[in-house]
Amino acid sequence: MNILHLSWMLGRPAKSRLAPLVLTASAYAMVSAILLIVLGGAYSFTSFESAAQGMYLPLAAFAVVLLVVPLLVLGSAAARLSARSNDRALSSLRLLGATGAQIGLVAVLQAAGTALAGALAGIVLYFLAAPVASLIPFQGAPIGSAIYLPLWVLAIAVVAVVLLSAGSAAAGLRKLVITPLAVATRSTVPTPSWLRAVITLAGILVLYMVFSNMGQFVQSIAAIIAVVVGGFGFGLLVMNLVGPYLVAKVGKAKLRKARTPQELLAARMILESPAESWRQVSGVAMASFVAVVGGSGAALMELTGSELDQGTWLEHVPADVTTGVLVTLTISFICVAASAAISQSASTLDRAELYRGLNRLGMPYETMNAARTKSIMIPALAASIGFAIASTVLVLPLAGAAILLKPLTVITVIVSVLLGLLLVRGAILVADPQKLLATRE
Repeated sequence: MNILHLSWMLGRPAKSRLAPLVLTASAYAMVSAILLIVLGGAYSFTSFESAAQGMYLPLAAFAVVLLVVPLLVLGSAAARLSARSNDRALSSLRLLGATGAQIGLVAVLQAAGTALAGALAGIVLYFLAAPVASLIPFQGAPIGSAIYLPLWVLAIAVVAVVLLSAGSAAAGLRKLVITPLAVATRSTVPTPSWLRAVITLAGILVLYMVFSNMGQFVQSIAAIIAVVVGGFGFGLLVMNLVGPYLVAKVGKAKLRKARTPQELLAARMILESPAESWRQVSGVAMASFVAVVGGSGAALMELTGSELDQGTWLEHVPADVTTGVLVTLTISFICVAASAAISQSASTLDRAELYRGLNRLGMPYETMNAARTKSIMIPALAASIGFAIASTVLVLPLAGAAILLKPLTVITVIVSVLLGLLLVRGAILVADPQKLLATRE
């Protein structure tokens, strides 16, 4: 059996899977383009004088750390959608005698092929967006042609996106039981342990103590920035660990208080897989984190701006930090909208039989849509508020005075949370079960 030919035959564009295929490739294109634009911005800082590079390059690394999770969520959502959109064909292939290893290899190759097409499209999108991005001012002048990356960096980015897709597809297959009767036999998903909350609280406490006493063991500016970047990166990972537990607790609370079919179905959808529900709303939580951290940093720089040396590169630092925060937030919101649309599409395909069964039993698709909306918006609101509070605790030792004296942080957080929730709400419309499943009949 020619695996490559079979992968092409099953993965080529067809009417029954055109919409998921376009969404998946578009997601990978966005991941590639955003990654390249961010790297291009960081690369442009190498044209600054050496003293400025010592501050700007660590700050660029900080922005990359804050954007890693939204980009990974977007890429993983695309890989899951790619696998789910082709499950019927893989199931038929299994019935024809293909082994589990062959099925897995076909699924990985299909995901990698779609990612390769999306990554190449992302390079084109990067070159189209670069002229606009080159107008962003740093150090009192637009970035200009410095945003264009060397060709070898473009090649590495394409390989990284393809490997992300293949890895996500392989990881997803490990959770499936491949049998002659179906590709996936799903099992009950365990509730996240309360130990996640304990680890998160302990991590936040440790980081708070480190940030509060950082001046005693760190002296140089570069070392301080490195500690802050590493600390917030660790905090981001730790809070991401508690996400599924938080979503599970919210789902259980809503289940006990459910009064309508929509509320009951929404709570059941949340509890069906708290980790999956968390992945669908984690972009909003990460945007809240970025808003608090970035807004606090911008407020701190505004507060100390008058003390910086005028007539040198230092005088541009406050304005540049604010610009960097706005750019980072914009990219975060793009990732939020795209990952929400992709995750919702994958979730709708995952629950196709449930939706069809409920409809045959008399439940209108409007009721299912209302339940689906609640199953996303309820965790999204809880996650965004929870992350905003936790990140505020983390930045208090570093920018407590700035938060109190400069209202920019509070305004940024509120606007960011509201905008993120609106983006998620709009993205839900893409995965209307009645329309999306009609292409799979």
